[in-house]
Amino acid sequence: MIVRNVNDREVLETTYIAHGQAIAQMILDRRTLKEIGFLAIARLAPGRTLEEHVDPMEEIYFFLSGSGEMHVDDDVRQVNPGDAVWIPVGSRHAVVNNREADVVILVVASPLW
Repeated sequence: MIVRNVNDREVLETTYIAHGQAIAQMILDRRTLKEIGFLAIARLAPGRTLEEHVDPMEEIYFFLSGSGEMHVDDDVRQVNPGDAVWIPVGSRHAVVNNREADVVILVVASPLW
């Protein structure tokens, strides 16, 4: 069993800027996982945008806190805490934090091995 906390050294050492303006960290990734690509956490400050991008893998964004605008291809929806968004392989996607609190997102990715 592996238990990883977002405050563990192994997680904090992976901190990076994701797609322009989000602060992200890998909670679990290929160093540990066998079938799933990764589990990450991302924080997006008010007024910031997780820039539109395309990934070569299926993803799920799970919104833990904050609200924002989710874009997947030509679909745009307001998302709130507790919402899960499925992002198909090759889809353009972005998140806009259009509120006054941070948006915190768990990201699960499953690559095509």
